[in-house]
Amino acid sequence: MNSSVIDLVATEARFGAQNYEPIGVVLSRGEGVWVWDTDGNRYLDCLSAYSAVSQGHCHPKILAAMVEQAQRLTLTSRAFHNDQLALFYEEIAALTGSHKVLPMNSGAEAVESAIKSVRKWGYEVKGVPDGQAEIIVCANNFHGRTLGIVGFSTDPETRTHFGPFAPGFKIIPFGDAAALENAITSNTVAFLVEPIQGEAGVIIPPAGYFTEVRELCTANNVMLVLDEIQTGLGRTGKLLAEQHEGIEADVTLLGKALSGGFYPVSAVLSNNEVLGTLRPGQHGSTFGGNPLACAVARAAIRVLVEEGMIENAARQGARFLEGLKDIRANTIREVRGRGLMLAVELHPEAGRARRYCEALQGKGILAKDTHEHTIRIAPPLVITSDQVDWALERLATTLTQDLS
Repeated sequence: MNSSVIDLVATEARFGAQNYEPIGVVLSRGEGVWVWDTDGNRYLDCLSAYSAVSQGHCHPKILAAMVEQAQRLTLTSRAFHNDQLALFYEEIAALTGSHKVLPMNSGAEAVESAIKSVRKWGYEVKGVPDGQAEIIVCANNFHGRTLGIVGFSTDPETRTHFGPFAPGFKIIPFGDAAALENAITSNTVAFLVEPIQGEAGVIIPPAGYFTEVRELCTANNVMLVLDEIQTGLGRTGKLLAEQHEGIEADVTLLGKALSGGFYPVSAVLSNNEVLGTLRPGQHGSTFGGNPLACAVARAAIRVLVEEGMIENAARQGARFLEGLKDIRANTIREVRGRGLMLAVELHPEAGRARRYCEALQGKGILAKDTHEHTIRIAPPLVITSDQVDWALERLATTLTQDLS
């Protein structure tokens, strides 16, 4: 790193809270699947800001929508109507088959909103005694970092010294339908789960799991809440990951790619029952549903569909997964993925995955480690076959090295 870059990193460390451990690169520009650092070095982005930049960096049509709206009207609060919110509702509902939409800002806000809403539904519709509502979640989940959410995390890093935590959550193993059946009681209002556990290392449940989950939730009048903040909007090669098993959630949470990386936008999508319990003054957000966010989100979902990004994710994801499985390296324990949500898990004796991510940086690829021994790979959905092959060559060279 040159002196100016070192100064930027040092200044960040001096003034910023030390709650992240970034890879040692300072980025200054992005376009499509590529990003450039302050020295002009180009990298293939294989993280996509944790899938928030699925449409590619600085997509020109989303940018144009943002600039146009920013010149007209950015924020009204929900005290007044604006001319973008209804159109956003209509378009996202038509795309996903939802009946009600609650716009928020971050993914964590969407999760918190869903928790509040299903509890309210449980008391007012299902008839659960006040204060007794239970929500079932899975071990190794990642739904955000608010106090309410980390209270039902099983990751010590996210929980230690942040308590006390709110009660009302049961934790079961991921991918185990029998465990869900055994955990359900008359006070259970919802099962909150990721279709694929991203932060845990792209953990994919057994085939048929969500079919059983859907049947159990229906039979027991339990709301199935799918956190599709990472998996949704094409990342897995389908619009929503639930479509791989042909099911429908009662509540679906979207975020990240909902704005194409331009602006924090999230949404709770629901049937009429759950969000229909909310009344004026009972929940809200100053920025939620603002006209700038809605205009950006409308453009983001439009290009996703019109430019065939979902279908491309399926094609290139299959190519990428096959290529990763073809790499013969003693360092690799397992390769897994669906669409362009991929992971390479290393044998513990191969050393920390971060060292391999740093080596990949030297070859022009930016990826990120998770859970010590796993490399996550999630490029923008606009990646081409040639770019996939280019990445696979460099991944093969790196993963066959011994960096332990």
